[in-house]
Amino acid sequence: MTREYQYIADTSGVRLDAFVAASCPELSRTHARKLIDEGFIKVNGKIAKASHKLNTGDSVKITIPPEPLSTLSPEAIPLDIIYEDDDLLVIDKPAGLAVHPAPGHPGHTLVNAVLAYLPDLADDDNTLRPGIVHRLDKDTSGLILVAKNRVAQADLSAQFKSRSVNKSYLVLVKGKLTPENGVIEAAIGRDPKNRQRMAVVSRGREARTDYRVVKYIGGCTLLEIHPETGRTHQIRVHLAAIGYPVVGDTTYGVKNPNLSRQFLHASKLGFKLPSTGKYVEFESPLPPDLSQALKKIG
Repeated sequence: MTREYQYIADTSGVRLDAFVAASCPELSRTHARKLIDEGFIKVNGKIAKASHKLNTGDSVKITIPPEPLSTLSPEAIPLDIIYEDDDLLVIDKPAGLAVHPAPGHPGHTLVNAVLAYLPDLADDDNTLRPGIVHRLDKDTSGLILVAKNRVAQADLSAQFKSRSVNKSYLVLVKGKLTPENGVIEAAIGRDPKNRQRMAVVSRGREARTDYRVVKYIGGCTLLEIHPETGRTHQIRVHLAAIGYPVVGDTTYGVKNPNLSRQFLHASKLGFKLPSTGKYVEFESPLPPDLSQALKKIG
């Protein structure tokens, strides 16, 4: 599926490739240069070089073409399916399972598992992400939607784009977060000091995270989080930015001897069924590793 983004430069003198990589989190600077060289990125409607220096007010249109034909292989990985109909699956994903192939993990992903369960899905999509309409980090557990056909995928993707999907996460952070209810609003983009990380940056994409304190426990705070937007690593970046890092998060947070991964669990997911428009909501309890960690921390 071709994806398009439009941005307006807010400063002058920035290289086009640097601006694109900072503005569009899914692109590295290398990938941005490749798209620029192939004519997929235009400045004020015209093809430009990667080294082109932008002026304030320049319009930058980014077109990301479909990924190459899939070379995915089905893998017999167990799936915890909590709901299924003709259009979709709701899966309770375990921590440690990447959603789709990427550099560093070409196989053993949720997509490989789904293809073993739904062999026909590979024929309905020519990308490396058949059926995927949203993502969870590899070490985040919990609920994820997978579409079983293109019509359902388009419908569910539109619901995510319109922010009508209800997503809730249970997150443990270091420190006593106050007030007990709040909103974090801060744009997110690639960290200019470390391209492998995300950060709160002025030229990033709009991001908004609502939170509610569930309870205080052992010098930490258990939160229910509702991200209104879906930026890469949004919850982890936002909480770290306000001084309450996610426990167990080795990239943005703080290590904890009771955890081997970040304390982040996608606990609720509500949306409308593509076939009927009926609103449904599903819940996933904390997995054993996070429940045990809570007891030990408390």
